[in-house]
Amino acid sequence: MIVDGSSPPLPLKRRRFTNIDSMEAESAKAKLAAAKEKFGREIRVFETASLSSTQNGVPDTEELDDFFEFTAEDYFRLMSTKKEDKFLKTRKIREAEEAARRSRITKAVIRVRFPDNHTLEVTFHPSETMQSLVDLITKVIARPDLPFYLYTTPPKKQIKDMTQDFFSSGFIPGAIVYFSYDLPKGDDAAAVNSSPFLQEEIMSLKGLEFIAEAAQPELAQSTPESAAASPMPSPVVQESKPTEKKTAKPKWFKM
Repeated sequence: MIVDGSSPPLPLKRRRFTNIDSMEAESAKAKLAAAKEKFGREIRVFETASLSSTQNGVPDTEELDDFFEFTAEDYFRLMSTKKEDKFLKTRKIREAEEAARRSRITKAVIRVRFPDNHTLEVTFHPSETMQSLVDLITKVIARPDLPFYLYTTPPKKQIKDMTQDFFSSGFIPGAIVYFSYDLPKGDDAAAVNSSPFLQEEIMSLKGLEFIAEAAQPELAQSTPESAAASPMPSPVVQESKPTEKKTAKPKWFKM
């Protein structure tokens, strides 16, 4: 289940890469591997297409609380997607089914969406807690000295229990959460929200996974299978003509 807003997910801005050589692809893979080694996780950064932008080009900040009011339409949408058991189950059966579901799910892909339309995608284990997500965000944001909070929508709900794991929170196999600085409204908050939210090192990872993926088909086409490139000539089988037997005439036969 993907935990997200009431509107359909915004399309991702995927750059079109042409003529990607192997050196560029290897450089992209090296940067992604270095980030994984430094932070201990796979990190992806991409940009979502903004549905509305201001005329002066300033990124949109957090929406007002009225925007996240829980409506009747939201209620019926959530109830239609919620699966309820038709039969009563014992506690032992429920625990066994939950354990089976936990064993099948091995990762939780969490996407943190920032007000400047950039999204940070990180992979966690379902048994990890919300605190691990907060710790990682503290390492990658541009202003870790400022207080911040995470929330989901709809309705707007701030994540406060940092001891809850991703599986218990319903953040599996993935979820989208939103980032916001916890600052009073004013000039200082406006200045902070108009600046980049992620560190320059993290922003340099944007689009690298697309470069690595786009280079794979080209590499596969440039190195075809040897059997298809240079087919082995089929062996020529020489047909052996049957030897004609010379009819020997008996000595007593005379013409």
